[in-house]
Amino acid sequence: MYAYIRLFLLFSLISFSASAYAIAPETPPYAKWGRMAVQETQKRYPKAAIIDYLHVGRENLQTDRARETFRLWLRQDSREFGVTVIITFDPRTEKVISIQFRDGQAP
Repeated sequence: MYAYIRLFLLFSLISFSASAYAIAPETPPYAKWGRMAVQETQKRYPKAAIIDYLHVGRENLQTDRARETFRLWLRQDSREFGVTVIITFDPRTEKVISIQFRDGQAP
């Protein structure tokens, strides 16, 4: 009897583990650029805390240029403000061409 219970528990554990892996979210393709946007924003605003983050979208400009846009919400002292970060890069080599900041503006 105990052997059947152990066997049942073992199969339950295996099926639960397999389903946990099946629902793990994939890393989005813009994750690398999002990390860069956060890091560059932290450099530009070292005293501010980043409290929210939004991937606005990707725009393919030419075959050798693409642009990822992110919106970050920051808090410094009692002030909260938004920053739009635009990273232009070569999608073939992933080399950064430029990083632009637009403070307090919508993308």
